[in-house]
Amino acid sequence: MLEKLFKLNDHDTSVRTEVLAGLTTFLTMSYIIFVNPEILSSTGMDRNAVFVATCIAAALGSGVMALVANWPIGMAPGMGLNAFFAFTVVAAMGFSWQQALGAVFISGCIFLLLTVTGIRRWLVAGIPKSLRSAIAAGIGLFLAFIALKNSGIVVANPATFVGLGHLGSTGALLAILGFFVIAALDALKVRGAILIGILVVTVLSMILGVSEFKGVFSAPPSLAPTFLQLDIMGALHTGLLQVILVFVLVEVFDATGTLIGVSKRAGLIEEGKPNNLGRALFADSTAIVAGSLLGTSSTTAYVESASGVQAGGRTGLTALTIALLFLAALFISPLAASVPGYATAPALLYVAGLMMHELVDIEWHDVTESTPAAITALMIPFTYSIANGLAFGFISYVVLKTFTGKASVVHPATWLVAALFVIKFALFPG
Repeated sequence: MLEKLFKLNDHDTSVRTEVLAGLTTFLTMSYIIFVNPEILSSTGMDRNAVFVATCIAAALGSGVMALVANWPIGMAPGMGLNAFFAFTVVAAMGFSWQQALGAVFISGCIFLLLTVTGIRRWLVAGIPKSLRSAIAAGIGLFLAFIALKNSGIVVANPATFVGLGHLGSTGALLAILGFFVIAALDALKVRGAILIGILVVTVLSMILGVSEFKGVFSAPPSLAPTFLQLDIMGALHTGLLQVILVFVLVEVFDATGTLIGVSKRAGLIEEGKPNNLGRALFADSTAIVAGSLLGTSSTTAYVESASGVQAGGRTGLTALTIALLFLAALFISPLAASVPGYATAPALLYVAGLMMHELVDIEWHDVTESTPAAITALMIPFTYSIANGLAFGFISYVVLKTFTGKASVVHPATWLVAALFVIKFALFPG
């Protein structure tokens, strides 16, 4: 049955290889079941319900990827957009988490429409590579700032806005230790380095008596506090229109880039040969809608899937294994509730560092490319908003290209996005 469903022989693989590849990917991305509830619960969402929503959304997304596209790619709520959801849309802009979920739902529907009509590929092809790289790097800086703030390493300062916190505090010391554990293990190619780092800090915090052990196994908590709690009408509030645009754009760049990059490593996309990219894009789009209904921020393809591909994963059986493992994780909710914020901060910081690698792909020799890219990457953390970073980046790109006589090389998609942000600033400058 598995051979018929996943065409293992055609991909020169076996059940054992695919299952081990799925386990490998799960270990590298399972940190999200601890990090996502920590981030989203800061909005007032029930932490246990978010834990369940995270696991189910990841299982559904990965399962659809397995059965519809037959690709070895894991899905889960994305890093960066969950921080934007919690710390910008809810904390800074003042919207409720229900309205924010409504914005995720609407963006997912738009995303699905863009995928079905083919506009998604047009957008990806039209956005400059330098801006795409800068967006990833800027989100990385955003995550780093949040991690440093949550661990107490960076604190508010009335004279300089930010300053160095008390490094001798328990939280800061454990966060620093956790970061080095993760970095060292990853350098040694240890599978699940981020997950191990989180657990090490959690255990040490319990030993030191600064956090409480709540157990390991139990029946899954109720999903009711977040299930179908989205406010779609409230999400149509004018102030959330740019938020919806950001959700769509980041998903277009991030998810599509991940899908194409990982699938190329697996040999699933080759010049002149048919592939299931369209189905994979469809699976990715539907996962966002499902996640918003369950009660979590945007679900996306995980670049950590490359670890499973490296381990030999070539078919949807890898993704199906990931889905089943996320369902199994539903029964460790007490352990997830035992993880303190300064145990997830090192994971955020390390992921942020990995995202900064995108800076090498910026065309630094061309000022009309590098300057908008730099502005994008800087404005995201400094304004605490992915939306503002995108706005400044796209607008400055169009302006610089126009002023230097290169307006003709700007793709219509870039003009469109820049125009939308100009309209936003003209109508709502705050």
